[in-house]
Amino acid sequence: MTVESLVRPRRLRAGDRVAIVAPSGPIPEDRLQAGLDILRGWDLDPVVAPHVKDTHPALDYLAGTDEARARDLTEAWCDPGTAAVLCARGGYGAQRMVDLLDWTAIRAAGPKVLVGYSDITALHEAFAVRMGLATLHGPMPAAGAFVTNTRTQESLRATLFEPESVRSLGLETAGALVPGRARGVTLGGCASLLAADLGTPHARPSARGGLLLLEEVGEEPYRLDRILTQLLRSGRLDGVAGIGLGSWEECGPYEEVRALLADRLGGLGVPVLERMGFGHQEDAPTIPFGIPGVLDADAGTLTLDVPALI
Repeated sequence: MTVESLVRPRRLRAGDRVAIVAPSGPIPEDRLQAGLDILRGWDLDPVVAPHVKDTHPALDYLAGTDEARARDLTEAWCDPGTAAVLCARGGYGAQRMVDLLDWTAIRAAGPKVLVGYSDITALHEAFAVRMGLATLHGPMPAAGAFVTNTRTQESLRATLFEPESVRSLGLETAGALVPGRARGVTLGGCASLLAADLGTPHARPSARGGLLLLEEVGEEPYRLDRILTQLLRSGRLDGVAGIGLGSWEECGPYEEVRALLADRLGGLGVPVLERMGFGHQEDAPTIPFGIPGVLDADAGTLTLDVPALI
């Protein structure tokens, strides 16, 4: 099975209503309000889902119960007045609630914009598998970088409103870890979440023919080695066309991480583009999944064939 292009939702327009949901961890109130102010400054109408500010009664790393978080996302998606669903933050918990989503109702509601990263990787895969929908690996309203970094804000704003202006992805730091050029469809996210998703009904069995985009945070090199090795041993990377690497925040000195990435990914015989910057670093750009494009490691570019949104 080859990774195929996915359905693109429509771009946003001034006045659009966007829903804010919390599929994973609890939300810092001050960050959420700052993020909402930024969205209002873009002439959007952000609406906070009922359980966003909840905390699970026994597990304080979750934003409320699994059922409540799933209900918020389902209801936000099925609201005909909502043009996009933005995840407030990552953390942990999306995997616990993804099986509780009403996929029949979500499919009937049709394509909309979904934005998030980190733990939201589980939802990117689920919406690709269950909806055939292209999604955005981008900053979240209650995450630090969205509130503090204007470059990150502008990358998301441009992708949402003027997607044809951001068909060249990544930062100017990008360069070849393994030289070469490849064509494929983008997919990926946080490496540990992709590994944790293996064998579930919401994950693709392989990245065959795809441009796999990977990033991570807070994993020491030996643990990152374990994650990448699991992806390799499972067959998840079999037939991948090319690989793009984002940020590796708090994963140790980059030269150590780079040596590990070269060791684990260099033997695949495909181009590998490093230091694209997407992920957990402060100035991370927005990256769409499900869009065809060309990865040119020699030129340090990943260029989309079409805009992320129609």
